[in-house]
Amino acid sequence: QVQLVESGGGLVQPGGSLRLSCAASGRTVSINTVGWFRQAAGKEREFVAAIGWDSGTIMSGDSVKGRFTISRDNAKDMVYLQMNNLKPEDTAVYYCASLRVGMWSDAADYHSWGQGTQVTVSS
Repeated sequence: QVQLVESGGGLVQPGGSLRLSCAASGRTVSINTVGWFRQAAGKEREFVAAIGWDSGTIMSGDSVKGRFTISRDNAKDMVYLQMNNLKPEDTAVYYCASLRVGMWSDAADYHSWGQGTQVTVSS
């Protein structure tokens, strides 16, 4: 089994930056892909970005391309989401998740989830 813990959320002004971290533990050898998702109040869970654990291949959602960057450090079992030029519409709970096979943007394909970290963008 894989356990995931997110950190780094908080309150930031529009145009500001935050870096989220996702710490993986347990059976990390089973991880093929780690993804970031977000869920704003009253809305569906939305794909943000994903990265291949070994390959480093990256997918990004259309709403964050050019502003958010996903990366990983396999030696530390960590995945990061660097968020720049934040906008009020980025306000959401951000989750990291892992899947064992393939690389997809559908939350239903992911098997292990963290508890989430709140990001609030407001002036």
